[in-house]
Amino acid sequence: MSRRRLERLLNLTMCLMATSRFLTVSEIGDMVEGYEPGRDGDEHEAFRRMFERDKQYLRDLGIPLETGADSYGDEVGYRIRRDDYALPEIRLTPDEAAALALATRLWSTASLAAPAASALRKLAAGGAATSPGLGPGPRGADPGAPAGAPGPAELFGLDGLEPRVDAAEAAFEPCLAAVRERRAVRFPYRKPGDAEPAERLVEPWGVLSWRGRWYLAGHDRRRGAPRVFRLSRVTGPVRP
Repeated sequence: MSRRRLERLLNLTMCLMATSRFLTVSEIGDMVEGYEPGRDGDEHEAFRRMFERDKQYLRDLGIPLETGADSYGDEVGYRIRRDDYALPEIRLTPDEAAALALATRLWSTASLAAPAASALRKLAAGGAATSPGLGPGPRGADPGAPAGAPGPAELFGLDGLEPRVDAAEAAFEPCLAAVRERRAVRFPYRKPGDAEPAERLVEPWGVLSWRGRWYLAGHDRRRGAPRVFRLSRVTGPVRP
């Protein structure tokens, strides 16, 4: 799925959740960024077909898209009832909360450490159970706590436990970003025994650690097959 369509689907979902009444197709075309209803018949028909595809896609995902009409009009409209779509409250057992806190300590890179700690503080502030015997976290905790505030280990009673997988390879961050953005990348890669690196063009699936080393798994476009690349053997920049 293209990023443009994903953004349009998110905009459509948020728009339909933000109203209690049924929105007509014309109103949706005017309100949702990403739609262009057009001025002539052909452009409007193209917009209607796009909306029908998006509507069916949301329903296939299990999003409860409701069809109906308001009392003052007879044109069919659409909405998403918050009560039907809202996620239930997250409740963690003490063991689950402890495992989650321990997992966040795995990340030693600055780009991932801060979001992980912030997420745990939000869980603790919402009353999530911490490690056995400590009870729920402080409800007044600030998710944006300044330096020196309790970290995830202290919040969950896990101080002293330190699982670590260091990511020293320069290719780690750009490869991880490419996975998140679903973006193909190219990079020079030297296999064992080769005197010179060869360029690889890869659609990345994931970045994983095995026996203390980091790897990129993905589809090698030039070979037309799945491949795994050890990040320490990437000899130059990772480029889109």
